[in-house]
Amino acid sequence: MVYFREAAEADLAAIVGLLADDDLGKLREDDSLPLAQAYVDAFKAIAEDSNQVQCVAEIDGQVVGTLQITFIPGISHKGGWRGQIESVRVAPSRRGAGVGQKFISWAVDQCRAKGCRLVQLTSDKSRHDAQRFYERLGFSASHEGYKLKF
Repeated sequence: MVYFREAAEADLAAIVGLLADDDLGKLREDDSLPLAQAYVDAFKAIAEDSNQVQCVAEIDGQVVGTLQITFIPGISHKGGWRGQIESVRVAPSRRGAGVGQKFISWAVDQCRAKGCRLVQLTSDKSRHDAQRFYERLGFSASHEGYKLKF
């Protein structure tokens, strides 16, 4: 059975490992141990912010998925909050077994419980399987996203 929960610092190596375990992640992440201090600092900043939550999916005590939810207050949508789901990963060995679908559903429920009026996420344009997955779950590609890297 899959269990979803807020991540603990002890989960950090598994989280970074999941983020590094794909074509894009292997170019931008470093899962070597000990983890870089920047990962620890980022985890602590997330944990200390009431509008952020780093989450994990766990099966038999093993972390098999991760995602981050950011709760964003806003003036638009009649002052409605929005939930931003990012950095979604499921272990390759668990893909296709419903873990991702249940995890996203759980994350959407967390956004509803916080009072969000909408949930949004982004997916890299090269992640065609992920895009089909999100569309099957009812998400629509309604906007074009832009980034400015430093």
